[in-house]
Amino acid sequence: MAWLPFWPRDASTTAATVDAIAVSEFILIGLVLLLVFGMMFTFVIKYRQGSKADRSHLVRKTWWFEIGWTSATLLAFLVLFAFGARAYLFLYQPPKADLELYVVGKQWMWKVQYPGGQREIDSLHLPLGKTVRVLLGSEDVIHSFYIPAFRVKHDVVPGTYETFWFKPTELGSFRLECSEFCGTGHANMIGTVHVLTPADYTRWLSSQNAGQTLAQQGEALFRRYGCSGCHSARSTIHAPLLEGVYGSYVHLADGRTVFADERYIRDCILLPASQRVAGYPPVMPSFTGQIPEDGLMKLIAYVQSIGAAKETP
Repeated sequence: MAWLPFWPRDASTTAATVDAIAVSEFILIGLVLLLVFGMMFTFVIKYRQGSKADRSHLVRKTWWFEIGWTSATLLAFLVLFAFGARAYLFLYQPPKADLELYVVGKQWMWKVQYPGGQREIDSLHLPLGKTVRVLLGSEDVIHSFYIPAFRVKHDVVPGTYETFWFKPTELGSFRLECSEFCGTGHANMIGTVHVLTPADYTRWLSSQNAGQTLAQQGEALFRRYGCSGCHSARSTIHAPLLEGVYGSYVHLADGRTVFADERYIRDCILLPASQRVAGYPPVMPSFTGQIPEDGLMKLIAYVQSIGAAKETP
């Protein structure tokens, strides 16, 4: 669609899929409107006042036309539904990521953290042709992470996480914005996505002087908040070990079995009573209001780093 002057740039693998759905909807809706308004104008002109059109058969059964019209439109929309469902599975079942980013929306900025410890505000640097997985959270109100050229738009509600992916296919700079009204400074919550060649991206990472990795920063928080006093092999407190937990299935005391992803780890920290592991007493305190959102992501990065996934959901 690059030949259309008003069409936004197509700079990711997901953009083509989203564009195909949008164009299909426009074409189908256009055909329906053309048929409906075409019939309206036909009858308005044919049966206008003073015309010699035959009006002797005012009542006539047209069930065959009604059935055909209804069936044709139903079939068309079912085809579009199947197309959209297939695209949904493609967009929401990410392949294995080459890079994972941790992004927090805050009035009125985007805070970005890289696994190596690099940090940015209102800016993202990405390698060309690499699959990027984003863990998105909000510190205060509802925000919406939107990159028009990538056709990526995800709302995030405080207290929840969103995960999504994309793969840049074009070098250059692209607009990043918040597309959900989030307060008086909403219009200024914009940034830039820089897509670099893999070599340039590596050079950019090495020039940031990150210091500790995100997992190492998470380990420091893990000890600072006293988590290591319970969740370690040498602890005298009966608490579950965290090695290998991320990416596995966990059996809870209420009989549920949940998958240990980022949301589960976050809830364990803030709402431990709702995620109590089977066989363990309810002794863990809640850290609600004590750890900022970017600190929670550092803790999640640390838990991810201390064990590979055992199972796949």
